[in-house]
Amino acid sequence: MLQAINLTKRYEDGQLALDALNLDIQPGEIFFLLGANGAGKTTTINLFLNFIEPTSGQLLIDGIDVMKNPLETKRNISYVSENVMLYGNFTARQNLDFFSKLAGKPNLTKQNYYDIMRNVGLQDEAFEKKLKTFSKGMRQKVGLAISMIKDAPNILLDEPTSGLDPKSAAELMQMLLKLRSQGKSILMCTHDIFRAKAVADRVGIMKEGRLVMLRTREQFLLDDLERIYLDYMQEAVMYAETVN
Repeated sequence: MLQAINLTKRYEDGQLALDALNLDIQPGEIFFLLGANGAGKTTTINLFLNFIEPTSGQLLIDGIDVMKNPLETKRNISYVSENVMLYGNFTARQNLDFFSKLAGKPNLTKQNYYDIMRNVGLQDEAFEKKLKTFSKGMRQKVGLAISMIKDAPNILLDEPTSGLDPKSAAELMQMLLKLRSQGKSILMCTHDIFRAKAVADRVGIMKEGRLVMLRTREQFLLDDLERIYLDYMQEAVMYAETVN
């Protein structure tokens, strides 16, 4: 379970990145957080990961306070970023081996790694190839495989479909559905409204650090999510033009 309670972040330059954000993402739920660049999506992810500290408010991962117990909360969370940072001179299998040991799982076999890579849709011939030869989609699959190895109950994804071809993006969504069926809490920050319509259980829209819309799947399918989001995006563009 992922919870943000009155979460606020103001940076040193005075920018208010988050303004009293409240989120509650349950086990077995896929939550999409939509918004323009600068809306506060990545700040939210970074706060859950304890990369930065909140100005005020509270973050809980499975009921554990992120600020008070950062190491314990990190054990309960996996992260897949837009640009997965892996070792280019390692093979896919070597990357999995390295990161699984960091995650406290030293006894996995080569076959375990192969099975996990197959589960995320990576081709068998890529298992022992170096990452520097991989496309972005293939690297994303390795990143997701590492996330699966950790087997954390909560998963954070920051723009994971950015730059992916349609097939790779669709495969990623299918994997999220599998992870949801295993009871994972999944928070995905993205611009990808079409993937949200396909798999999200709930959707929130952020604007200027505030959660301005929250809908269940039943609600956003009836409310025409595309129109609502495009209206919001237009408002965000007009606001940016006014400020500049």
